[in-house]
Amino acid sequence: MCTAITYTTNNHYFGRNLDLEYSYKETITITPKNYEFKFRKVENIKNHYAIIGMAYVANNYPLYYDAINEKGLGMAGLNFPENANYKEIEVGKQNIAPFEFIPYVLSQCSNIEETKKLLENINIVNINFSDELPVSPLHWIIADKEKSITIESVKDGLKIYDNPVGVLTNNPTFDIQLFNLNNYISLSTELPVNNFSEKLNLKTYSRGMGAMGLPGDLSSASRFVKATFTKMNSKSGDSESESISQFFHILESVYQQRGCVHMGEGKYELTIYSSCCNMDKGIYYYTTYENNQISAIDMNKENLDSSELVSYDLIKGQQIFMQN
Repeated sequence: MCTAITYTTNNHYFGRNLDLEYSYKETITITPKNYEFKFRKVENIKNHYAIIGMAYVANNYPLYYDAINEKGLGMAGLNFPENANYKEIEVGKQNIAPFEFIPYVLSQCSNIEETKKLLENINIVNINFSDELPVSPLHWIIADKEKSITIESVKDGLKIYDNPVGVLTNNPTFDIQLFNLNNYISLSTELPVNNFSEKLNLKTYSRGMGAMGLPGDLSSASRFVKATFTKMNSKSGDSESESISQFFHILESVYQQRGCVHMGEGKYELTIYSSCCNMDKGIYYYTTYENNQISAIDMNKENLDSSELVSYDLIKGQQIFMQN
């Protein structure tokens, strides 16, 4: 399962935790402006916005998990089992396979308003990338520097939700997740007052008691509440270092440690990587489960007018700075 968030200081940030029990050979991959995106049922796009993100590259095609484009639009796909429902091909629609959705949007949209216009005619169809890589049940968060939306292809059709909290996890559907926040209306960063009974002399005995009731389990519904509370109450300095540090700390609040979610056959779900993209500067920051040190790749240091993908392997081994 996964958690994605947005965050704003002097710059705008977008990223996620990828929580799974297995990993492909994902890389930070830059798609330059003249790489030809080939789509199964719509016209190819030869010239487009440059993109940087985490991807598994198969047959020279970037299967993006999350990414931003040069205009500052970000997008991530998160697991959405049981609820995701992909359609049959529909004449008159832009029929897009799930694995094509991120490239299709980020290659040609610069903000949420353009994205919403594009989505008016999109039909997400049930097409595998290959027999070895079948479709994954996903929903998506898309964000520019001011707004974010959630996209869900469900049995009732394509749902587009405004996302006022800039957070997405997994099940249930986004409208239920958002409504569920009402159950936590009493949470506070302040010490609580005694509303229990005037007849009882109840007192606080610890810092942080205003947030008692905040979920701490690893379910997607609980992670949505915790990530939203943490993000919405987060305070950070405006420097790049302070901003990205705080971003990763927010993601760490819903981090998955190996051993806590058993998937059977000796496999455990864990946070394979965490990402933080500076949407203004085109920098992709990341950490991995074994490597807490923040690594970064700047898309603008590459030739963005090229037609060839550029990929960087993840630094997965722990990096320790010895001070003596």
